[in-house]
Amino acid sequence: MPYNVVVRKEPFTVGSYIHVIKRGARGLPIVQDNNDQWRFLLMLNHFNDHFVSESWFRDLKDENLESTLHRASGWPEKNPFVDFEAFTLMSNHFHLMLKETEEGGVTKFMRKLCTGMASYANAKYKQTGSLFQGPYHSKTLSEDSYFRYAAAYVMVKNTFELFPEGFEKARSSFENAWQWAASYPFSSLGYYAGVSDSPIVTNPFLKELFPKPREFKSFSRAVLSGRADVPLSQLENELEVM
Repeated sequence: MPYNVVVRKEPFTVGSYIHVIKRGARGLPIVQDNNDQWRFLLMLNHFNDHFVSESWFRDLKDENLESTLHRASGWPEKNPFVDFEAFTLMSNHFHLMLKETEEGGVTKFMRKLCTGMASYANAKYKQTGSLFQGPYHSKTLSEDSYFRYAAAYVMVKNTFELFPEGFEKARSSFENAWQWAASYPFSSLGYYAGVSDSPIVTNPFLKELFPKPREFKSFSRAVLSGRADVPLSQLENELEVM
Protein backbone atom coordinates (compact mmCIF):
# COMPACT_ATOMS: atom_id res chain seq x y z
CA MET A 1 0.00 0.00 0.00
CA PRO A 2 1.55 3.37 -0.96
CA TYR A 3 2.20 5.76 1.87
CA ASN A 4 -0.09 8.75 1.86
CA VAL A 5 0.42 11.49 4.42
CA VAL A 6 -2.96 12.39 5.87
CA VAL A 7 -2.41 14.24 9.12
CA ARG A 8 -4.07 17.12 10.84
CA LYS A 9 -3.81 19.04 14.05
CA GLU A 10 -6.41 19.03 16.73
CA PRO A 11 -9.36 19.03 17.03
CA PHE A 12 -9.97 15.33 16.63
CA THR A 13 -13.06 13.23 17.21
CA VAL A 14 -14.09 10.18 19.21
CA GLY A 15 -12.55 7.15 17.52
CA SER A 16 -9.46 9.04 16.33
CA TYR A 17 -5.97 7.69 16.88
CA ILE A 18 -3.55 10.42 17.92
CA HIS A 19 0.22 10.73 18.18
CA VAL A 20 1.14 13.03 21.08
CA ILE A 21 4.49 14.62 21.89
CA LYS A 22 5.24 16.56 25.05
CA ARG A 23 8.66 18.21 25.41
CA GLY A 24 10.60 19.55 28.34
CA ALA A 25 10.94 23.32 28.71
CA ARG A 26 13.99 24.64 26.84
CA GLY A 27 14.90 21.10 25.88
CA LEU A 28 15.69 20.22 29.50
CA PRO A 29 15.11 16.74 30.98
CA ILE A 30 11.67 15.80 32.25
CA VAL A 31 13.10 12.77 34.08
CA GLN A 32 16.47 12.63 35.80
CA ASP A 33 16.79 9.16 37.30
CA ASN A 34 15.25 5.71 37.36
CA ASN A 35 12.75 6.72 40.05
CA ASP A 36 11.46 9.52 37.82
CA GLN A 37 11.13 7.10 34.90
CA TRP A 38 9.23 4.59 37.00
CA ARG A 39 6.98 7.35 38.34
CA PHE A 40 6.16 8.19 34.71
CA LEU A 41 4.96 4.61 34.15
CA LEU A 42 2.84 4.73 37.30
CA MET A 43 1.23 7.95 36.13
CA LEU A 44 0.58 6.60 32.63
CA ASN A 45 -1.18 3.64 34.16
CA HIS A 46 -3.07 5.18 37.07
CA PHE A 47 -3.84 8.66 35.73
CA ASN A 48 -5.72 7.27 32.75
CA ASP A 49 -8.78 7.10 34.96
CA HIS A 50 -11.71 9.32 35.90
CA PHE A 51 -11.18 8.32 39.52
CA VAL A 52 -9.04 10.76 41.50
CA SER A 53 -7.31 9.88 44.75
CA GLU A 54 -5.93 12.80 46.71
CA SER A 55 -3.02 10.61 47.83
CA TRP A 56 -2.70 8.07 45.04
CA PHE A 57 0.97 7.26 45.65
CA ARG A 58 0.39 6.80 49.38
CA ASP A 59 -2.46 4.43 48.53
CA LEU A 60 0.01 2.34 46.55
CA LYS A 61 2.70 2.48 49.25
CA ASP A 62 0.25 1.37 51.91
CA GLU A 63 -0.17 -1.88 49.96
CA ASN A 64 3.48 -2.12 48.81
CA LEU A 65 2.40 -1.55 45.22
CA GLU A 66 4.60 1.45 44.40
CA SER A 67 7.08 -0.74 42.49
CA THR A 68 4.36 -2.51 40.50
CA LEU A 69 1.64 -1.39 38.11
CA HIS A 70 -1.10 -3.02 40.15
CA ARG A 71 -4.11 -1.01 41.23
CA ALA A 72 -4.82 -0.20 44.89
CA SER A 73 -7.51 -2.47 46.29
CA GLY A 74 -9.64 0.40 47.58
CA TRP A 75 -9.97 2.10 44.21
CA PRO A 76 -13.07 1.59 42.07
CA GLU A 77 -12.94 -0.23 38.75
CA LYS A 78 -10.84 1.70 36.25
CA ASN A 79 -12.76 4.07 33.98
CA PRO A 80 -10.14 5.28 31.46
CA PHE A 81 -10.09 8.53 29.51
CA VAL A 82 -8.36 6.97 26.48
CA ASP A 83 -7.14 3.72 25.01
CA PHE A 84 -3.36 3.34 24.92
CA GLU A 85 -1.63 2.03 21.80
CA ALA A 86 2.03 2.84 22.45
CA PHE A 87 4.45 5.00 24.42
CA THR A 88 8.14 5.78 24.73
CA LEU A 89 9.81 7.97 27.32
CA MET A 90 12.96 9.87 26.35
CA SER A 91 15.01 12.05 28.68
CA ASN A 92 13.48 15.36 27.61
CA HIS A 93 10.19 14.37 25.97
CA PHE A 94 7.74 11.54 25.55
CA HIS A 95 5.69 10.05 22.75
CA LEU A 96 2.22 8.55 23.14
CA MET A 97 -0.18 6.91 20.70
CA LEU A 98 -3.71 7.19 22.03
CA LYS A 99 -7.28 6.57 20.93
CA GLU A 100 -9.89 9.18 21.79
CA THR A 101 -12.70 7.08 23.31
CA GLU A 102 -14.78 9.91 24.75
CA GLU A 103 -15.15 13.58 23.98
CA GLY A 104 -12.14 15.41 25.37
CA GLY A 105 -10.56 12.25 26.76
CA VAL A 106 -7.06 12.92 25.42
CA THR A 107 -7.09 16.48 26.75
CA LYS A 108 -8.32 15.37 30.18
CA PHE A 109 -5.69 12.64 30.43
CA MET A 110 -2.85 14.87 29.26
CA ARG A 111 -3.82 17.59 31.73
CA LYS A 112 -3.83 15.07 34.59
CA LEU A 113 -0.55 13.47 33.51
CA CYS A 114 1.41 16.66 32.91
CA THR A 115 0.15 18.35 36.06
CA GLY A 116 1.17 15.30 38.06
CA MET A 117 4.62 15.11 36.48
CA ALA A 118 5.27 18.82 37.01
CA SER A 119 4.12 18.75 40.63
CA TYR A 120 6.31 15.73 41.38
CA ALA A 121 9.40 17.26 39.70
CA ASN A 122 8.97 20.61 41.43
CA ALA A 123 8.59 18.98 44.83
CA LYS A 124 11.47 16.53 44.39
CA TYR A 125 13.97 18.99 42.93
CA LYS A 126 12.75 22.07 44.84
CA GLN A 127 12.21 24.05 41.67
CA THR A 128 9.53 26.33 40.28
CA GLY A 129 8.35 27.10 36.79
CA SER A 130 7.15 24.89 33.99
CA LEU A 131 8.51 21.41 33.47
CA PHE A 132 7.16 21.39 29.91
CA GLN A 133 7.47 23.49 26.81
CA GLY A 134 3.99 24.82 26.19
CA PRO A 135 0.98 22.65 25.34
CA TYR A 136 1.28 19.12 24.01
CA HIS A 137 1.37 18.63 20.25
CA SER A 138 -0.74 16.08 18.44
CA LYS A 139 -1.43 14.67 15.02
CA THR A 140 -4.23 12.39 13.94
CA LEU A 141 -3.20 9.01 12.53
CA SER A 142 -5.89 8.76 9.89
CA GLU A 143 -4.71 5.85 7.73
CA ASP A 144 -3.60 2.33 8.61
CA SER A 145 -0.38 2.80 6.64
CA TYR A 146 0.47 5.98 8.54
CA PHE A 147 -0.42 4.29 11.83
CA ARG A 148 2.12 1.52 11.14
CA TYR A 149 4.89 3.98 10.44
CA ALA A 150 4.06 6.05 13.51
CA ALA A 151 4.24 2.93 15.70
CA ALA A 152 7.68 1.98 14.35
CA TYR A 153 8.86 5.53 14.83
CA VAL A 154 7.51 5.99 18.37
CA MET A 155 8.69 2.68 19.77
CA VAL A 156 11.64 1.54 17.65
CA LYS A 157 13.36 4.60 16.22
CA ASN A 158 13.20 6.40 19.57
CA THR A 159 14.40 3.48 21.69
CA PHE A 160 17.19 2.81 19.17
CA GLU A 161 18.34 6.39 19.77
CA LEU A 162 18.97 5.35 23.38
CA PHE A 163 21.12 2.36 22.36
CA PRO A 164 24.43 2.62 24.28
CA GLU A 165 26.53 2.51 21.12
CA GLY A 166 24.41 5.08 19.29
CA PHE A 167 21.63 5.11 16.73
CA GLU A 168 23.72 4.30 13.65
CA LYS A 169 25.23 1.28 15.38
CA ALA A 170 21.72 0.20 16.37
CA ARG A 171 20.60 0.36 12.75
CA SER A 172 23.60 -1.64 11.52
CA SER A 173 23.30 -4.18 14.36
CA PHE A 174 19.54 -4.48 14.27
CA GLU A 175 19.21 -7.84 16.06
CA ASN A 176 21.29 -6.77 19.04
CA ALA A 177 19.63 -3.38 19.20
CA TRP A 178 16.16 -4.93 18.95
CA GLN A 179 16.84 -7.19 21.93
CA TRP A 180 18.19 -4.26 23.91
CA ALA A 181 15.30 -1.96 22.99
CA ALA A 182 12.67 -4.61 23.72
CA SER A 183 14.00 -4.78 27.28
CA TYR A 184 13.84 -1.00 27.77
CA PRO A 185 11.07 -0.79 30.39
CA PHE A 186 9.92 2.75 29.63
CA SER A 187 8.48 1.94 26.21
CA SER A 188 5.71 -0.37 25.06
CA LEU A 189 8.04 -2.01 22.52
CA GLY A 190 8.58 -5.01 24.80
CA TYR A 191 4.85 -5.70 24.66
CA TYR A 192 4.76 -5.72 20.86
CA ALA A 193 8.04 -7.66 20.71
CA GLY A 194 6.38 -10.38 22.77
CA VAL A 195 8.80 -10.23 25.71
CA SER A 196 6.69 -8.47 28.36
CA ASP A 197 3.14 -7.63 29.35
CA SER A 198 1.84 -4.09 29.69
CA PRO A 199 -1.26 -3.19 31.67
CA ILE A 200 -0.89 0.32 30.24
CA VAL A 201 -1.64 -0.76 26.65
CA THR A 202 -5.36 -1.34 26.18
CA ASN A 203 -7.35 -2.76 23.23
CA PRO A 204 -4.46 -2.18 20.79
CA PHE A 205 -5.41 -1.70 17.15
CA LEU A 206 -1.75 -2.24 16.32
CA LYS A 207 -2.15 -5.91 17.25
CA GLU A 208 -4.64 -6.22 14.41
CA LEU A 209 -2.15 -4.73 11.97
CA PHE A 210 0.73 -6.87 13.28
CA PRO A 211 -0.79 -9.99 14.90
CA LYS A 212 2.63 -11.57 15.48
CA PRO A 213 5.72 -9.92 17.02
CA ARG A 214 7.92 -10.97 14.09
CA GLU A 215 5.68 -9.01 11.70
CA PHE A 216 6.17 -5.75 13.57
CA LYS A 217 9.88 -6.50 13.91
CA SER A 218 10.24 -7.10 10.17
CA PHE A 219 8.36 -3.91 9.32
CA SER A 220 10.45 -1.89 11.80
CA ARG A 221 13.65 -3.28 10.32
CA ALA A 222 12.52 -2.15 6.87
CA VAL A 223 11.70 1.34 8.16
CA LEU A 224 15.04 1.81 9.89
CA SER A 225 17.09 0.31 7.07
CA GLY A 226 15.49 2.54 4.43
CA ARG A 227 13.78 -0.34 2.61
CA ALA A 228 10.26 0.85 3.44
CA ASP A 229 8.18 3.06 1.14
CA VAL A 230 8.81 6.09 3.35
CA PRO A 231 12.34 7.40 4.01
CA LEU A 232 13.14 7.69 7.70
CA SER A 233 13.97 11.37 7.23
CA GLN A 234 10.50 12.06 5.85
CA LEU A 235 8.88 10.14 8.67
CA GLU A 236 10.89 12.11 11.21
CA ASN A 237 9.80 15.40 9.65
CA GLU A 238 6.16 14.36 9.62
CA LEU A 239 6.12 13.20 13.24
CA GLU A 240 8.55 15.56 14.95
CA VAL A 241 7.82 18.92 13.30
CA MET A 242 4.57 20.06 14.84
